[in-house]
Amino acid sequence: MSLFEKLQTVIVISAVGLGISLGQVSYIEQVAEYFIVPFLLFMLYGLFLSVPSKDLKKALLNRKFASSSLIINFLWTPLLAWGLGAVFLSEHPALWIGFIMLMVTPCTDWYLAFTGIAKGSVALSTAILPMNLILQVLLLPIYLLLFTGVMKMVGMSVLLKSIILVLLLPFLLANLTTYIFNKRKQKETYKKIIVPFFENTQIIFLSLAIVAMFASQGRNLFENMNVVMLLFIPVILFFIINFLLGRIVSHFLKMSYEDSVSLNLTTLARNSPIALAIAVTAFPDKPLIALALVIGPLIELPVLAVVSQLLLTIRRNGKVSKNILGD
Repeated sequence: MSLFEKLQTVIVISAVGLGISLGQVSYIEQVAEYFIVPFLLFMLYGLFLSVPSKDLKKALLNRKFASSSLIINFLWTPLLAWGLGAVFLSEHPALWIGFIMLMVTPCTDWYLAFTGIAKGSVALSTAILPMNLILQVLLLPIYLLLFTGVMKMVGMSVLLKSIILVLLLPFLLANLTTYIFNKRKQKETYKKIIVPFFENTQIIFLSLAIVAMFASQGRNLFENMNVVMLLFIPVILFFIINFLLGRIVSHFLKMSYEDSVSLNLTTLARNSPIALAIAVTAFPDKPLIALALVIGPLIELPVLAVVSQLLLTIRRNGKVSKNILGD
């Protein structure tokens, strides 16, 4: 592992701290939100460049992964989120709603970068994204009705905008780039310069997106640090429980290391941007709900960075064990 790869966890955590610090400057706080999506697009564009389209087709046929991922994300996780909220947030209903909204919306963007960092199957993770995105928006009103007694429908425009921006646009641009280089018979340039460049800069674009996200809400975080403490334990427990569940399920189903990484990260990472957009429009009179969705990534991103390194350690230890047994 290179020094840069070893420092990825530190880079992500530093990006969170830098974003919060920059958010204390009024002008930066006001404009930061406009940079989140562009940085995520560059990150996803680079990821899609390194994933052949034929791998996406194969990934869609992986029934073990698809079924286990959807069951964990849309049956188990809502129950876990409600249970943790009932134990730790019952006296704070607005935070409870925000916590549920965060936990029932699987990530559709930056978790792909962590999948790549942990050497998982980006193709497999990408293949499940459209289903995750559609189901989370369609099911969120039902979860809110069942668990909180609140029914707020999500506009179709939010769904379409999310699909186009965070998935379809970078995917099409990446495939267009591949097509152009192949058409001009510049495959070597594409493979040796273009793809490696974007593979090496994915963590940079991810970090810039993180900086922008936390800069846009940094002041609110400092003014409500007590909310951070209230959410810390249930959020951490969620990640621990789902990480262990993912390892157990992948072991039981005899998944490869790459597939197990994809399962772990698609069932851990949450979609705070889309949940935040929904909360702001659906609950304009309850700012604590939106604040909970900002605080979630403050805990989540360092956890994902640590998990990606932990998975790499598991991978290395597995290889060492195989070599010993082979000898």
